[in-house]
Amino acid sequence: MDFSDSFRIVNLAVGIIMVLGGISQFFNLGFQSIIIGAYVVIFGLAVALLEFQIPPQVSRYASFMFSFIGRGIFYIFVGSILLNNGVLRIIAGSVIGIIGLAYVALEFVPSIEPPANMREADAGWGAEQV
Repeated sequence: MDFSDSFRIVNLAVGIIMVLGGISQFFNLGFQSIIIGAYVVIFGLAVALLEFQIPPQVSRYASFMFSFIGRGIFYIFVGSILLNNGVLRIIAGSVIGIIGLAYVALEFVPSIEPPANMREADAGWGAEQV
């Protein structure tokens, strides 16, 4: 069964939630909050961009984004960054972290294949041309 469209919608939703959570970090008006907010916004835009176009540099330098476990750990990381004071940030961080946990669990379910955009970009370790 092909769940590519479902994964695409989930990844787009995570990207949007990351951007909104990152924007909400700016309201603390502290240097650390602004830097963290900027990174989370950039991460959210990158996650959303990967659903439409895959730059060759991403598949080479961020190959973890093309497996369930890599993307899941990345989502858990960003979700934990967002878990801060404020209801919106706690909700956003929790949702992203839970989706990350689900992606990590999907790595160990052999009947569910990764989405098409993950399979196409995954050349494996050491597959780059020299």
